[in-house]
Amino acid sequence: MSGFANSMMSRVREMMDRLSSSATSWKDLAAAAEAVLKVDNDYFMAIQIINKAIDEYGASLGLESISMRDPKKFLDAARQQTGDAKVVSELVPLFLTRSEVLSNLGAHKRAKLELDAVISVWPDHERAKELRQETEEVMAMEDKTYSQQEDAKIPATVLTGFLGSGKTTLLNHILRDWKGDKRIAIIENEFGEVGIDDALVTKALKEEETIIEMNNGCICCTVRGDLVEGLKKILKSGRADGRVDHILIETTGLADPAPVAQTFFVDDYIQARIRLDGIVTVVDAKHIIQHLDDEKPEGVENEAIEQLAFSDRILLNKIDLVDAPYLSQVEERIRAINSFAPIVKTSLNVTTNLESTIKGILGIRAFSLDKVLDMDSEFLKDGQEHQHDESVTSIGIDLVGEVDEGKLNAWLGDILKNKGVDIFRMKGVLAVEGNECKFVFQGIHMLFSGIAQDEWKPSETRGCKLVFIGRNLDRAEIEGGFRNCLVKRPHVEK
Repeated sequence: MSGFANSMMSRVREMMDRLSSSATSWKDLAAAAEAVLKVDNDYFMAIQIINKAIDEYGASLGLESISMRDPKKFLDAARQQTGDAKVVSELVPLFLTRSEVLSNLGAHKRAKLELDAVISVWPDHERAKELRQETEEVMAMEDKTYSQQEDAKIPATVLTGFLGSGKTTLLNHILRDWKGDKRIAIIENEFGEVGIDDALVTKALKEEETIIEMNNGCICCTVRGDLVEGLKKILKSGRADGRVDHILIETTGLADPAPVAQTFFVDDYIQARIRLDGIVTVVDAKHIIQHLDDEKPEGVENEAIEQLAFSDRILLNKIDLVDAPYLSQVEERIRAINSFAPIVKTSLNVTTNLESTIKGILGIRAFSLDKVLDMDSEFLKDGQEHQHDESVTSIGIDLVGEVDEGKLNAWLGDILKNKGVDIFRMKGVLAVEGNECKFVFQGIHMLFSGIAQDEWKPSETRGCKLVFIGRNLDRAEIEGGFRNCLVKRPHVEK
């Protein structure tokens, strides 16, 4: 996206000019890079700052700037100047950080070169060896086709839903009714210093699984780093003891699912080994309308609305506690927010066997770009007919015709830049002029991924299908902007 690239380069130049305008030590630069990574996840800017930090370190020793051209020679020269201890404590961490950032930018071979240099000088450096193994595994995975990559990954399901909706009850049913010979790993999160959900998981079942509990903050905000570490711990234990077949992440009732989902796309090591299978929201049929209508202080979002908006499957629980007219009202309210996620009705507390229900919410590959191809016209109907004026709505677009790639890139770049915060989910299948393959994409807020998939069949009408779910979306503006990307105005709508 040219707009993004120009904006990014402008920010980098501004940051580098600011750092260069004053006498900045390598330590200050290292701290600046760490801040950029923690606050913005801006790998491109971080790599520029880290490179400058390493150059400044070398300059302080009178070394020429060869750290990128010949990292081993640079490390050897630094060691001869200052000794092992100082270089290991000061310079090696910069090299390790640079290798991780390079990996996240997709430069895995370059990252491995950095790590090889560290290990060649210090063969017993455990962190460097661990990172090199991770990098080699990512490189091996990238040699496979997209479908092979996806099939080789462990599926992970995020279980979300408002407080008391029945998430832990569902977890128990999954372990009892669906597990079979599968090995399931569980990550639980309870907001507060003392976790209680772990005690609610049936003890006999729990002992057979890998369970990691995090109770030092909401999984959606303060502990995403801990979530990454928890997932890595599961992967490493699975590598030692046998494959993990599925990962379940139960969030606190106050969690916004977006940062949890983004975890699977921003960490290279996780992305290469685990695929987000779907976000399942458990809904209390009796109380959901009350939660949706709950007035929040200005600037505070309604978690119940956001959880529904991000859902791939909605498990409408406790339907035995409401009558049919009220249940219809509940479904109407849900559809006004998310008209695309299938609703599965159940009563977890009174149903003895939920195997068929569970199969409808696990193993659904909702985040696979392959599945985006399955969107049909019925799926793309949005919630315009609903009477409720919710701030969070869903929009579907289904048009015959091809898009101009340049116009599409500019339009998507503009939407992500100006509306990315408000767009919770988006996905689409597009016919691009001059391309025989279908372009499929999906996104969460400002994270975007897309690939060319199956070829268009001669019998198929080339067209475009898109879905947007978000806050304060202007249908006329979004559809009008997309129509402007079409090579020619379509005469027929499906």
